[in-house]
Amino acid sequence: VQLQASGGGLVQAGGSLRLSCAASGRALNYYGLGWFRRAPGKEREFVAAVKWSGGSTYYSDSAKGRFTISRDNAKNTAYLQMDSLKPEDTAVYYCAVSTTGWDLPRASAYEYWGQGTEVTVSS
Repeated sequence: VQLQASGGGLVQAGGSLRLSCAASGRALNYYGLGWFRRAPGKEREFVAAVKWSGGSTYYSDSAKGRFTISRDNAKNTAYLQMDSLKPEDTAVYYCAVSTTGWDLPRASAYEYWGQGTEVTVSS
């Protein structure tokens, strides 16, 4: 599975961005796709995840109510809509695929990772 993340950029606090993660090489049926981020000087953290089959979603506490993860089966692509962005959301965002679809908030559940897209939120 190859993953291509895109959609990052510079946005003012309170603004929105939509990240995309396009998967190729294998259909994502029964898999899980997650978004993680790594802020400068901090460890990687879970943001959101979706089970491809059924569409169950999972969010970190910081993402709940502001971010929405979705998927487009036909395009084999997942999205992360980020609203009400805050400066503390500044990070490199990575998408990843889990072939098991279990325990999706844990980074160890994922076998394939994209290259990351940078999000900068100015105050």
